[in-house]
Amino acid sequence: MRHLRLPVRLTRIGMAAENAVRCFWPVWTIGFVCLAPLMMGWQDLLPSGPVWAFAGAGSVAFLAALLWGLRRFRMPTMAAALARVDAAMPGRPIAAVADVQAIGASDPASIAVWQAHVARMAERTKSARAVEPDLRVADRDPYGLRFIAVLFFVTALLFGSFLRVASVGDMVTGPSAAMASGPVWEGWVEPPAYTGRPSLYLNDIPAGPLRVPAGSKVTLRVYGDDGGLSLIEDVSGRGEQATALADGQQQFDIVYSGTLALDGENGRRWQVTAMADEPPFVTLTDPITADAMGEMSQPFRATDDYGIESGTATITLDLVAVDRAYGLTVDPDPIDPLVLDLPMPFTGDRSVFDAFLVENLSEHPLANLPVTLQLAVTDAAGQTTTTAPEPLILPGRRFFQPFARAVIEQRRDLMWSRGNARRVGQILRALSHRPEDILTSETMYLRLRTIIRRMDNIALVGMDDAAQAEIVTALWDLAIQLEDGRLADARERLRRAQERLEQAMRNGASDAEIAELMQELREATNDYMRMLAEQAEPGDGTDQADNSENSMEMSMNDLQAMMDRIEELMQQGRMEEAQALMEELNRLMENMRVTQGEGGDGPSTPGQQSMQDLAETLRDQQDLSDDAFRELQEGFNQGQQGEQPGQQPGQQPGQQPGEGGQQDGQQGQGGQQGEGGQGSGGNQQSLDQRQQALRQELQRQRDGLPNLSGDAGEAARDSLDRAEGAMEGAEDALRGGDLSGAIDQQAEALDALRNGMRALGQAMAEDQSGAQGEQGQAAGRAEPGQRDPLGRDTGTTGQMGTDQNLLGGLDINRRAAELLDEIRRRSSEQDRPEVERDYLRRLLGQF
Repeated sequence: MRHLRLPVRLTRIGMAAENAVRCFWPVWTIGFVCLAPLMMGWQDLLPSGPVWAFAGAGSVAFLAALLWGLRRFRMPTMAAALARVDAAMPGRPIAAVADVQAIGASDPASIAVWQAHVARMAERTKSARAVEPDLRVADRDPYGLRFIAVLFFVTALLFGSFLRVASVGDMVTGPSAAMASGPVWEGWVEPPAYTGRPSLYLNDIPAGPLRVPAGSKVTLRVYGDDGGLSLIEDVSGRGEQATALADGQQQFDIVYSGTLALDGENGRRWQVTAMADEPPFVTLTDPITADAMGEMSQPFRATDDYGIESGTATITLDLVAVDRAYGLTVDPDPIDPLVLDLPMPFTGDRSVFDAFLVENLSEHPLANLPVTLQLAVTDAAGQTTTTAPEPLILPGRRFFQPFARAVIEQRRDLMWSRGNARRVGQILRALSHRPEDILTSETMYLRLRTIIRRMDNIALVGMDDAAQAEIVTALWDLAIQLEDGRLADARERLRRAQERLEQAMRNGASDAEIAELMQELREATNDYMRMLAEQAEPGDGTDQADNSENSMEMSMNDLQAMMDRIEELMQQGRMEEAQALMEELNRLMENMRVTQGEGGDGPSTPGQQSMQDLAETLRDQQDLSDDAFRELQEGFNQGQQGEQPGQQPGQQPGQQPGEGGQQDGQQGQGGQQGEGGQGSGGNQQSLDQRQQALRQELQRQRDGLPNLSGDAGEAARDSLDRAEGAMEGAEDALRGGDLSGAIDQQAEALDALRNGMRALGQAMAEDQSGAQGEQGQAAGRAEPGQRDPLGRDTGTTGQMGTDQNLLGGLDINRRAAELLDEIRRRSSEQDRPEVERDYLRRLLGQF
């Protein structure tokens, strides 16, 4: 079978290689061990006796290993190779083809079966492939001696030379033979380590030009007698001279360009060019920026031919540019320049890189003062380059609270000069004259009075460095407390809630734990936002952070929607997505800045005011619907636990609803409340009163709608009429104690309100497009950056609303199916209250 010839031949060659490796691995192992010391030049350093002994022992071991291998080596036969190929295939088809039928040779049916079997095996032989040899000898070399020999040989290749083996002949023929062939020499050129360039072996470099970095080290070695070989060079700075080379080694550095020559037999000459190390370069790429907390960021770029080693930024007071007013009129105390280390890349190339100098110097004496900034970088050769002084105002933390700004100003004056101590004390005493007008807590007043008394005591003995640092630190802490107030505590609670939720994501918390942690996060967020709103003041444009084109407006509803989405993802086990959304929420909260709705921030048109009022009514109606459903569940649970009808969870017998503190459902801004301060836990009487108040508020808003023409305006009025009717039905149901019916009516009212707001936004967009057309603008085009009253982009068509996918990329049909499955699952749970399951079944009936 011709198709088997190539696989069998290749397999036989592999078997021969396999036998050779197994029989002759000691031969090359001993050969490597003997060559390594000769290549390293041990024969030139040791006496001849040990060298001859090593050579004799190595020769005997090498011959013994060779004879041992020859005795055991066998060339594999074709039959053995054919058998290995056959064994590698299933069913051994080659052997099957060669077999002879032993039973049923006279039976035609048996003969037919046998022939079919042989034909199938013959067809299978066509897939024969060469078998790879097994070159492993670990079973014959358990101690890995072959690897040790290879390690010795590779080391000798790196640090030695084959040319040194030739010196063994001197031991046999004597020095005259070496002299007859000329002196033996070797040379290397090693560039400075910081260049990253490899060493050059001069024996492999032909005569002619040679370019190397300045500072490279030249090493020359001569073996045996010099034979009249001399060194001529003028690159080391020692002057051109001829130096005889004797047996040994000579080293020098290449400092200048010039000639390097070995004069004599087997000599060589090179024209060396010493490439000087270029000085580094550094520059500021963009102006300095800073955030409201005082963290500055200065971008810069640094370059060098081999890489930057280090860099510094020196900040020096620019006394000429200082506005010498108030506490700055006196001469300042000496202020040492501030030296900061420039950030360097931890990994990668340092020859060209861009980086940012990021620091917060709000507490430094130079903060918010004119300074000059100089960058300096140094390369590995010690060369330093410094930029020209760049004048700027050193950023510091911005204080928006007037009293805090006054305290910071006095702190600056005290750091400017100790001579301002008396003036600073007088101003602080004047600030504390009527504390009830400017201080919000007694603690702040006591801290201020303590600072004043401490300054009075220091004035008696004189202010030294330690006393100055003490007062400066106390003034900074007071300003921070005045600026943040309770905001720092609220921020800490928010951070703690976020950390607990992130830990729950990693540990796989239960649904109950997730709900508890999400409620804690919502409460902490609400507190933090309320503190921000309390401390936000309309600025005069001097201390407020600049509005960026990348800024984004978010409402509390947007934050609540993000937290609801996080909770949903966690309950579904999609922790990675929940973690990513949580990080986005943290970033938004860290960059949050609450602005007052004054000075042009409020609604500018009656239509926008109507949209805001309707949005508040929609939120209040949603809260009321949630409270009604909670009341429905609590009423059933109280009946099971034997509580009195209408009693609140956790309410003591005889306690009236609404007592014991503010309820969860109270609205702080614009929310409609029922009589008596009802909240989410109010009884049925408070719920129907709240529903009545909402209906009356909606009626007032409907009467105050602007005159909007077109079908959209008419649709908005019709939707609000339906919403008012549904609210009236919910009010009657609540008054009659039918919570289930009230919830249905409230759901209808919510849907009508949403439709009314959508139609109102469309009508406003149509009117605005018509007005723009009259002014010569293209009909239907929206003004850049225009937003609707809810803070959403109007889009390219000018239509109010959003074209974004509010389901976060989910398929609408799949999401609806998931909601229906969840409702069906809950309605089938027998442990749920009957009233709740009845409500869920009625929901299923609508879909």
